[in-house]
Amino acid sequence: MRILLIGCEVIIRELCDAVARSPHVVDARFLSKGLHDRGARVMRAGLQAAIDEAEADAQKYDAIALGYGLCGNGLAGLEARSVPLVLPRAHDCITLLMGSRIEFERYFQDHPGVYYRSTGWVERGADLEPLARTQTGMGYTLDALTERYGEDNGRFLYDELTRYQQAYTQLTFIETGIEPDGRCEAEARVEATEKGWRFEKVRGDLGLFRGLLAGDWDEASFLVVPPGHRIVARADQGIVAAERISS
Repeated sequence: MRILLIGCEVIIRELCDAVARSPHVVDARFLSKGLHDRGARVMRAGLQAAIDEAEADAQKYDAIALGYGLCGNGLAGLEARSVPLVLPRAHDCITLLMGSRIEFERYFQDHPGVYYRSTGWVERGADLEPLARTQTGMGYTLDALTERYGEDNGRFLYDELTRYQQAYTQLTFIETGIEPDGRCEAEARVEATEKGWRFEKVRGDLGLFRGLLAGDWDEASFLVVPPGHRIVARADQGIVAAERISS
């Protein structure tokens, strides 16, 4: 079997580990994490363009594996035209790093108010700060906002843009076992200290990454989208489903 992997750069290390262990021939293309931060519509368009480009290539693939979770509905609406799409049943990459939806939900219920980091998030997240500022305004200081918008408006905007931080009390670093050293964990610890959050390190699981490229896609963990179908989001434990494209 020949598989094309289209994945997010934030989980490039975990996906490359899965590529190396796959019994199949795997070509890989990694897209910028910034695609996710531009919203579901832009993310969907970028992914569909990559899928369509692969399907038009002279090199035919038996399947296109998507190294993503549903990611804020960024995958909802993606169409398989002539090659099946395969994706994990996961809301986001935190589920992928934890190894299963069940494990993530268990941890989430026991640890509310948690902000997550991994090696990929630490390595590549800093480069996205300019994009976050452009898209949302987050990252600006109070002085910068008051200088630009005036005292009252600047204070209001600062409070609104930093409100999300009040929901978090802990930073959890997900260790998957393929980290080259302890630098990213150390940076995550510093971030937690600077924000006044507790720090915890948990062991992740690479099972979903490896399963995605193993080619034996069990229905409980993966969705296979046949040609002529699209991905739709579901409000149940299945998370995603395949829907026939009407002519």
